[in-house]
Amino acid sequence: MSHSSSITAILYALAANLGITVAKAAAAFWTGSGSLLAEAIHSLADSGNQILLLIGMRRSKKQATQLHPMGYEREAYIWSMMVAITLFSVGGVFSVYEGWLRYTDPHEVENAGVAFLILLIAVALESFSLKGALAALEEEKGERTLWQWFQETSSSELMVVTGEDIAALAGLVIAMVMLGLTMMTGNTAFDAIGSMLIGLLLIAVAAIVGREVHSLILGESAEGIRDNVKQYLESQPCVRQVLNLWAINHGNSVMVTIKAELTPDMAVIDAVDEINAMERRIKEAHPRVKWIFFEIDNAD
Repeated sequence: MSHSSSITAILYALAANLGITVAKAAAAFWTGSGSLLAEAIHSLADSGNQILLLIGMRRSKKQATQLHPMGYEREAYIWSMMVAITLFSVGGVFSVYEGWLRYTDPHEVENAGVAFLILLIAVALESFSLKGALAALEEEKGERTLWQWFQETSSSELMVVTGEDIAALAGLVIAMVMLGLTMMTGNTAFDAIGSMLIGLLLIAVAAIVGREVHSLILGESAEGIRDNVKQYLESQPCVRQVLNLWAINHGNSVMVTIKAELTPDMAVIDAVDEINAMERRIKEAHPRVKWIFFEIDNAD
């Protein structure tokens, strides 16, 4: 995943969410819709989240130092986790709380037609944002399903943007359905329940995103690269067996560690040349591989 593609997707989402926040907030205060207010809060939180993601991406590009010799690429994971927490608290918990208040203390919904118009505008803008995110991840996703990509990607910022956009569109559908039921029945409880459902949806999405980002922070394996590198090494005449092999995501880069047994009759200089040649070919085949640590041994 290129850095510029992720930034483009985030900027699409930021522009869409800022426009939606203004429209939803104005309509919520005009109509008194709890679902619309929940959606406005959600969009405002999303706007702040995009800024956090941009900060994280910028900081992840800091040059390596003696204190942090592998650089700061994993810092993007930290900021993505902050976004997941914000989505859970500001977006999810507050929406449930607001819906509960409106359920126990009903407010009449006025000018519902205007609310519907705002929701339709929001659907169009969120669809535009989601289209940008899906276009940005298409090359990395390849033949995998969206869910498979979500579970395996190391692009935490794009994972967050895509998850937010999908949750936003689903939330808008909930808001439209509940507002419609309120208009048809005159029962404002539907609108309040809509707010709570939107909040529960955001909590669920935040939990799923948080789980995936947590795995990346801990040091998630780049399984595809690991399997390909192992297959390549085992095909080399100088390699008797691969004893151990790690490929760990480090932001958009990958660290590979190899412990292998080479043919026992090789001179040291020949072993060094073979290892250097294999490392070059691995990096050529996998541009994300930035570090390779190769250890010769006869037992793991």
